[in-house]
Amino acid sequence: MFEQQAAVFLYAVSPVHMGAGQAIGVIDNPIQRERHTGHPCFAGSGIKGAVRHSFKSLGGDKALISRIFGPESTNGDLHAGAVSFGDAQLIALPVRSLKGGFVYATCPQAIARTQRLLAHLGVARNWPDLPDVAQGHCLTTHPAQLGGAKGDKLHLEAFEYRATDQACAALQTIAQDLANTAMPAGDGYAFFRAKLAADLVVLSDSDFDYFSQHAMLIEPHVRIDETTGTADGGGLFYTENLPPESLLIAPLLASQTRSGKAEEKIEAIQVMAHMKAVLHSKLLQVGGDATTGRGLVAATVLGQ
Repeated sequence: MFEQQAAVFLYAVSPVHMGAGQAIGVIDNPIQRERHTGHPCFAGSGIKGAVRHSFKSLGGDKALISRIFGPESTNGDLHAGAVSFGDAQLIALPVRSLKGGFVYATCPQAIARTQRLLAHLGVARNWPDLPDVAQGHCLTTHPAQLGGAKGDKLHLEAFEYRATDQACAALQTIAQDLANTAMPAGDGYAFFRAKLAADLVVLSDSDFDYFSQHAMLIEPHVRIDETTGTADGGGLFYTENLPPESLLIAPLLASQTRSGKAEEKIEAIQVMAHMKAVLHSKLLQVGGDATTGRGLVAATVLGQ
């Protein structure tokens, strides 16, 4: 049984390709998505594998890898690991804006799911309720994001949304709390913490769903013929990536080690401490295309 829990916020620093492994549309290599919402997600197994692979380079003790994560499948002495990562769900997505370059877009559903998960993990946030948001409308934190003849329109990509509340107090509270708790520490992220606090925008669930489906980074790739060193005929394919500046959250659970050997026992609170040490404010590589700089995410751990 897991005795310790924490929330892990993952902030994309580069495009991230956590592959779905199958394609039924025009994108050859799509990313993972939740079935019921269609939002991009990271499978917990992929996060755990990435952390295990990078455990030593992130500052962890190599001797603890098998005890914390479980031994390799080829090991004759198999036992379960002491940590579990749940799937990472989307909190906010960067969307190109007419003013300010881009905004962090979210929706009531994403905020509610984040708040629910934090409560289950014992780090509940006392966020106020958001006003209702109708399709074609939005909530913003300050009027500087807006334009139009009446100064009440938010322009994202090719779409226009009317600001129902131009300086929503409830959203300001949520945005500031996310900036303080979900974003990495350090001067390098000061601009982005301030931008998240100032430029978090709430769209309706339906409007946000459009961007979660169609605001991804699509990259064309060409297969190279090994003999000629030139483009292979018919080798064009498209890869989907979650864009940089996306913010997700995943649960992290820990138990005592399960090898059954007294000399190898580590209590759950110590296992969690090891995980926080290698994750908090660290840069982690998840997903594919690591050799082309994809998959860099900054982790922030929020625990009891």
